[in-house]
Amino acid sequence: MFALVDCNNFYASCERVFNPNLQGKPVAILSNNDGCVIARSDEVKALGLPMGAPAFKYQSFFKTHNVQVFSSNYPLYGDMSSRVMRILGQFTPDIEVYSIDEAFLRFKGFENYDFNTHGHNIRNRVLKWTGIPTCVGVAPTKALSKVANKIARKFPKHTGGVYVIDNEEKRIKALKWTPIEKVWGIGPALHKRLAQKHCKTAYDFVQLPDLWVRKTFSITEWKLKKDLEGISKIDMEQVKDKRAIATTRSFETTLTELSDIKERISTFASSCAEKMRRQNSSCHMLIVFLRSDRFKTNSEQYRASTIVNIPFPTDSSLVLSTSAVKAVASIYKKGIHYKKAGVILTGVVPTYNRQLQMFNHEDTRHKPLMRAMDRINRKYNAPKLKLANQDLTRMWKMRQEHLSPQYTTNLEDIITVQCQKKPIKH
Repeated sequence: MFALVDCNNFYASCERVFNPNLQGKPVAILSNNDGCVIARSDEVKALGLPMGAPAFKYQSFFKTHNVQVFSSNYPLYGDMSSRVMRILGQFTPDIEVYSIDEAFLRFKGFENYDFNTHGHNIRNRVLKWTGIPTCVGVAPTKALSKVANKIARKFPKHTGGVYVIDNEEKRIKALKWTPIEKVWGIGPALHKRLAQKHCKTAYDFVQLPDLWVRKTFSITEWKLKKDLEGISKIDMEQVKDKRAIATTRSFETTLTELSDIKERISTFASSCAEKMRRQNSSCHMLIVFLRSDRFKTNSEQYRASTIVNIPFPTDSSLVLSTSAVKAVASIYKKGIHYKKAGVILTGVVPTYNRQLQMFNHEDTRHKPLMRAMDRINRKYNAPKLKLANQDLTRMWKMRQEHLSPQYTTNLEDIITVQCQKKPIKH
């Protein structure tokens, strides 16, 4: 059996854990630089606030409906996610962290378990130990556990936040209830193609012939179909190294000077290099891009990108920063108000398992230097050591006008509890 454990309104729930006054009130979380709405509580969904709503267009809406607005507090959300996942790992060692707020659990050797009770035990422990509410869907396959989770989330009063699909009657009823566009893995393009075959529900999808699905679509859609039939074909995924690593940011204000843009690009390249070293990888190609502010319609619009091939695989911040700075200088156009830039590392290979070259190779002094930098920066949990072409006094700062404290990751933001001693009655 598989279980999908999904945190309810995760970002909003994290804010509510440390600010109980938010319980029952509409809460909205904004994206980087307070751009648009990326998370909503049930209360704000009921008011009709759409996902992705631009914050500047909905200021009056927020005031009218007394919506509590917060900037994305990723240190807090990441730490709370880690706590939830560690708790889930206590119920089975076979766990796949699917996203920041959901995970698949596989139960082998649990044939004699009451999965409804087990699901409630999972839900209650996560709620008690972290304050985060969850829903649990249990079924014989991963795709069906997704469906079960949606039912648990949709009907909390009837299910208590846990739903188990453990027989054919429940499976068929659940598939008939699930619209085809809500099925895990069915995107807009596939939905349109299935609509031509009059597929309106997940049940309609599983009625299609296997051979037709494989010929018309691919093995992926066939596996999804079999999973929905209760035949497990989608296995638990193993953690894999990233094939591309990127750091892309919108600037706090528009930049016009090449020197300022070079400093940002150097910082982005160094950040990518540090991420790559963390997974013991190197790269031999990078992409740099620049974009103007598309909201300034009166200004000239411009976007450009370039690819740089490095003659040898490297994870050195020095090499990657130098290459990225040269690249951005080649696509820079004077007079443009730039709002966003980024560095993408690709052509990723394992650092200690790669093709060596006789004439082109990295300076041997870079490896110990990078290890020393990473060790010191990890010790202080901040980039204390930087390259000389970076601004030594500047930390990357997004516009976060509604940021809550980092309750669990910053000593200065830890909640102070006031205890009052009660008089002892004799």
